[in-house]
Amino acid sequence: MKIAIAGGTGVVGRHVERVAREAGHETLVLTRSQGVDLVSGEGLNLAGVDVVIDASGPSKGERGNVVEFFERVSTNLLKAEVDAGVRHHVALSIIGAAQVNAGYYAGKRAQEDVVTAGAIAWTILRATQFFEFADQVSMPFGPWVVTPKVRSQPIAAASVAAELVRLAEAATQDSSNDAHGVHEIAGPEERQIAHLMRELLAARGDKRRVLDLPLPGRFGKGLRDGTILPSSSAKLDDVTFEEWLAGAHDGLSK
Repeated sequence: MKIAIAGGTGVVGRHVERVAREAGHETLVLTRSQGVDLVSGEGLNLAGVDVVIDASGPSKGERGNVVEFFERVSTNLLKAEVDAGVRHHVALSIIGAAQVNAGYYAGKRAQEDVVTAGAIAWTILRATQFFEFADQVSMPFGPWVVTPKVRSQPIAAASVAAELVRLAEAATQDSSNDAHGVHEIAGPEERQIAHLMRELLAARGDKRRVLDLPLPGRFGKGLRDGTILPSSSAKLDDVTFEEWLAGAHDGLSK
């Protein structure tokens, strides 16, 4: 099977590419370095592709309007898929996107709306925040590291990637199976982002203290009130933060 990966060099996408190759699939990574611009659609040729996995996200320069980014990328991918006869589209989304519907989550809700209204058979995988998220959203402030107050059930990005590939395989093997539709995946336990950051700093020998602050508005409220926690039907991964951390600092992160 030939799998095209949008966002194939990102936090999840690089794992998707590896997992797919290890499973014996041919991969096509859709990146600007390969002449593909997902936002404009330039260079987007999916000839011979069986399934597209979209793990894309905006670059720093594209974060001003995440809704526009996800709408454009999804629209361009679906059009190219129709033109090339692609069989299935698998999109990575976030648990709680529709309920929070603000900030980055509003972009993910817009992505889901485009995908579900499109002409290509689809699967959406909603995931909780990744373990990597703690480092990404933390900011140094003198002797402190400041993190947003977040209630989540974080998961290893590699585990999300493996589930995306599994869903892609299942969707193309049997049109009647349960790979279609919306799925959820989460880590093994609820953890505050500040707690994860404290463990990260300790593993690095960093003596700075962590301060978690609530973000304002609807977006901040959704992050801390349990809205982005998984439902009872979510698939739970068994990789703990401590196991991930040990692998990450040994250079062996999945």
